[in-house]
Amino acid sequence: MSYIKPLIHHPLSKQNSVGYLKSDYEGVISTLCAGCGHDSISSAIVQACYELSIEPHLLAKLSGIGCSSKTPAYFLSNSHGFNSVHGRMPSVATGANLANRDLIYLGVSGDGDTASIGMGQFTHVIRRNLNMTYIVMNNGCYGLTKGQDSATADEGSKSKSGSVNRFAAIDLVGLALELGAGFVARSFSGDKSQLIPLIKRAIQHPGFSFIDVISPCVTFNNNVGSTKSYDYVREHNEVIKISDFVPEKDEIKVEYDEGTSKKVKLHDGSDLELSKISSGYDPGDMKTALLRLQESRVNNQILTGLIYLESDSQDLHSMLDTVKTPLNKLREADLIPGKKELEEINKSFA
Repeated sequence: MSYIKPLIHHPLSKQNSVGYLKSDYEGVISTLCAGCGHDSISSAIVQACYELSIEPHLLAKLSGIGCSSKTPAYFLSNSHGFNSVHGRMPSVATGANLANRDLIYLGVSGDGDTASIGMGQFTHVIRRNLNMTYIVMNNGCYGLTKGQDSATADEGSKSKSGSVNRFAAIDLVGLALELGAGFVARSFSGDKSQLIPLIKRAIQHPGFSFIDVISPCVTFNNNVGSTKSYDYVREHNEVIKISDFVPEKDEIKVEYDEGTSKKVKLHDGSDLELSKISSGYDPGDMKTALLRLQESRVNNQILTGLIYLESDSQDLHSMLDTVKTPLNKLREADLIPGKKELEEINKSFA
């Protein structure tokens, strides 16, 4: 169930260059757990679209299944939206983009939705270089089905049930680099000063843009040693035996300079170490990007910032040489040109 926000706004609220207020980019009130990092990402998307002066009706938001895939309800209520089946958001985005290239496409997914059931879809939308922004809200667990480890959960981490994850985590950033994505970035849900500019730049990139956002699960991911751990201390529950009670916690926020690392103390007492790329880093060098990413893994750090950018990216429409007019605007005369034009086409194959 969702809750509608009041339509009133402060009389001094500023409009952007196309006449919209920031509230025009919001959605309904979130029903996610209090303190969830996903809500911070939704807020960053709202701010980015407001600052870019995007007309809401010119944006299409798409998602799959999961906690993260609920979030399109919480931003851009006046935009086109489609909540697809589990792991299949890229196919819907591809079809919509080919039918109408004039819209801005924003896909929101989770680590389960992308790194498990949707892995095949994820790899192919990258290789096709679809012009879209793909954001993964990465918390390392399946929040809607009681916190099982996802494919991005860290090896050696302990789940809520006490079992230890024996499998190496899939690094979606490394995979996106290897598959040739033209825009690859990573951020932390609590670092809006970094995340908002990354989203703005990703939307403006002409081709596939990928942002992996570490977004801790406030309810289930209390995995010891996990880089995605956030909070799962339920001492009160142990006493009163209420298995579905989620204690409210303050959202964790952080700010730190480029080229530095910072340890963030999580609610369960564990540490999350973030490493922000320095201003002298060259994101246009693929070899440097892969090397820097590998170094961060060895040092048990999470590399954040713009990791790779291809300056001369060509999207799917450019590769296929499609007509510039969106398919939904083509008339019958455009689709059935007539005998003379058909003969000219046949001659070109002779």
